[in-house]
Formats: sequence, C-alpha cells, structure tokens
Amino acid sequence: MSKLVKSYYKILQTIESLHIDCKVNKVGRKPRESDNEIVALSLTAECMSIDSESLLFQMIPENGISNILERSQFNKRRRKLFTHTELIKTKLKHSFVEFEDYFVVDSMPLEICKMARHKRIKICKERFETAPEKGF
Repeated sequence: MSKLVKSYYKILQTIESLHIDCKVNKVGRKPRESDNEIVALSLTAECMSIDSESLLFQMIPENGISNILERSQFNKRRRKLFTHTELIKTKLKHSFVEFEDYFVVDSMPLEICKMARHKRIKICKERFETAPEKGF
C-alpha cells in the first residue's frame, strides 16, 4: 500500500469519526463514492502538496482505492463539496484547539531579493530581528 493510500484511509477514518452530515443536494443516481471519500482524497492531496489532479490520479496505484471516480467527476464533486470541506476543516481545528496551547506552522522560505542585490536592500533592516537572511 502506497503512502498516499495510507494517508487517504487515515484521513477518511478521521473525517468519519466527526459524524458530519453533508447538506449537498443529491439528485439522480446514487454516487459510487461518498462525499466523505471525495473530501478525504482532496485533503490527502492537499496535505501531500499535490496541486494537480492529473498527478494525484497517476500516483494512486491500481486497486489502491476502491470505487474511485474519474478525474472530471472528482473535480465536479470536489467543487460542489467546498462548503462541506471547510466545515470539516473547522471541526478538526476546534478538536485540536481544546488540547493544545501552541501550534507550529510550517512555511516555505520566500526569496526577498536576488543575491546580487542583497547588500543594497533596505527591506526590514530597521531592526535586527526583522532583517532578512541572505537569499531566502
């Protein structure tokens, strides 16, 4: 089982433990994949920094996830479930907040200026604490 599939099932289990009902209109035939499964796959891709749905579906091994939708159907349902996804994120955030006092937010370094101009830059140099490092 790949790392993506393991993460997917762990996120799906966490979402289902929240017991949140989806309020999206269900007209027509019964979908192959539940709303929580769509949200879990979307959150898994987001957690693993996979921006492209094409890459996501290439990374899923054959028979790794049962009843998986086609890419276009997945995108349509994912967009319809945006409010449901935000509700799940909010519930998860509130469940973390009651146990923790501090959180560490991981971020990527941001290039402030090119190395050729780093001696001439005046951004945030008023105080030593806010002075940028060389490069990033």
